[in-house]
Amino acid sequence: MRHEALEPWLALVNAPGIGPRTAAQLLERYGDAEAILAQPARQLTAAGLRPETVAALASPAREPIERVLHWVEQPGAWVLTRNDPRYPRRLAQLDDAPPLLYVRGDPTLLAEPQVAVVGSRNPTPGGAELTHAFARELAGYGLVVTSGLASGVDAAAHLGALERGRTIAVLGTGPDRVYPAAHRELAHRIAANGALVSEFPPGVEPLARNFPRRNRLISGLSLGVLVTEAALKSGSLITARLALEQGREVFAVPGSVRNPLARGCHALIRDGARLVEEAQEVLVELAPQLRALIDPVPAGAQPGPATPNGLDDTATRVLEAMGEDPVAPDELSARTGLPAQQILSTLLVLELDAHVSSLPGGRYCRRGVAERGDAPPSV
Repeated sequence: MRHEALEPWLALVNAPGIGPRTAAQLLERYGDAEAILAQPARQLTAAGLRPETVAALASPAREPIERVLHWVEQPGAWVLTRNDPRYPRRLAQLDDAPPLLYVRGDPTLLAEPQVAVVGSRNPTPGGAELTHAFARELAGYGLVVTSGLASGVDAAAHLGALERGRTIAVLGTGPDRVYPAAHRELAHRIAANGALVSEFPPGVEPLARNFPRRNRLISGLSLGVLVTEAALKSGSLITARLALEQGREVFAVPGSVRNPLARGCHALIRDGARLVEEAQEVLVELAPQLRALIDPVPAGAQPGPATPNGLDDTATRVLEAMGEDPVAPDELSARTGLPAQQILSTLLVLELDAHVSSLPGGRYCRRGVAERGDAPPSV
């Protein structure tokens, strides 16, 4: 986004008294940040803004604006406004969605199907290993694994996802900070193979009050939240509760009754979370949402008829484009002209419905090809 187009948004979020909810209400009323700043003072006062807020909108402080404008000039640095088509739709549906997202890495990844994986900062060795395996398998199916870059389960989830696919880290700091500092190398890997995202501008240090706010973004970006190990009093359970309030699925992995870090998961299961033991079970539960992402039906419209093979037009188109040889999602996107997000969602559904098989290296082939042994063996 050009600097002149971004400046009104930065003026808006830096004004005292403008939090995510107030910003959302103003944007719904006036359309965009530039229109808000163009309103006369009496109009903004009538909208409920305090005098100091109105004054700050009329004469924005330059230092915080210049700091962001300088940061966004770096390679791989992005600022997404609520009106940006790359702003993730699922997050935008929240009443307290942030007006701006600061991203390092691939901003288009935020709109792709995601599963959040969260848990204890001090997991058992078995819990860390289990988290790594779940994340690795979910990423191998084409889902983006989202977590919070914290020690323990978060780190295991990011590392597992990076082995087979992509991951997003939601930060409780500005996008130019890494917390904990020990995860600096991991953060660089995520920025290069996924995305780091924050609602906090450059320069914001790791303040305790910011991390609960961060948790709502982890769940808000995702189709569902998986908790692998968590104590009864845990930030992970806060994320799970937020997910339920946001209408997301919640999954929990059971553990030994003698393991204190299993008690949080058991409490979630008692409260209605879905008990899962394998990554495939998460996919099965999310299948209806993944199907809806392929060919969403406009409001008031009737779904189109299925083709003779029982698949919708998009799934049939992708299946036909696969041919008889293993193929990567990028190649399918080139063959069909469909965006990468839609290709990955379609492949997930086709695999769940036993039409295709995933292969090493992130490739896919038609199920019949794999059964005939035509696909290259695993190495």
